[in-house]
Amino acid sequence: MNKFTKGITALLQIVRKPWLLNLVLDEDSLWQKRIEKKYGNGYGIKTSPIQPLLNEKGCHLPVFAFLDGGSMPTDLALLRSLAVTILNCHYFEIGTWRGESAANLADVTEECHTLNLSDDEMRSLGWSEKYIELQGFFSKKTGKVVQHHGHSAHFNFQGLNQQFDLVFIDGDHHYDSVKNDTEKVFTHLCHEKTVVVWHDAAFTPEKLRYEVIAGILDGTAPALHQHIYHVSNSQCAIYYPGGLNESKWLDAPEEPQWQFDVKLGFKKL
Repeated sequence: MNKFTKGITALLQIVRKPWLLNLVLDEDSLWQKRIEKKYGNGYGIKTSPIQPLLNEKGCHLPVFAFLDGGSMPTDLALLRSLAVTILNCHYFEIGTWRGESAANLADVTEECHTLNLSDDEMRSLGWSEKYIELQGFFSKKTGKVVQHHGHSAHFNFQGLNQQFDLVFIDGDHHYDSVKNDTEKVFTHLCHEKTVVVWHDAAFTPEKLRYEVIAGILDGTAPALHQHIYHVSNSQCAIYYPGGLNESKWLDAPEEPQWQFDVKLGFKKL
């Protein structure tokens, strides 16, 4: 059984038996202890409020599927809001899946690039043809997203010969992959003002995912750690050059500080 099949099987088991999630969280506690031993604090990174990073006029998400494997609305609102604040934003992401994130940024970026496994690579991993067909389902329709194919562990990022203003890392979330993707991004794709966002740095907005955080911290220079945060009300972590003005150690359960106004519309595809 390959890693992907194991992952899907485990996910289905957790859906059927939610108490199994406790086993996953217990394993993640080992990563928390590793972070505490290496960096002196078990949380690894502080939490910064999402509100100053969002568009103060609100954020319309043109694409959202409400299906498994996607991002939270606040995750995508964070990305879109960041892109809007960057003039002629050049965007790159690792991990496409249905392409929701890229589709939500296509109209507010100058360039929008994504990297995902090729069809043959996915077949070699035993992924179903239906799953393969759904890669980039939304992003392909924009006509603007540049799709690169390859495994991030071997992809020639340097060959792109380009730096980006906003990078979203949302590939495989195991430690080795997060560390690899982080190192490659900061080595080849970043300039001094690049903002980097990692997805799934938290299981939920109030439960950090320490395996991912360990990969982030080990994949970045220690001097950058003070500018890396978990973003409140989201599953994201962010590297924000120059730092953010407000942050604190997560103290769950949190008292709500903000109320979000959500308007839901839909159309048949």
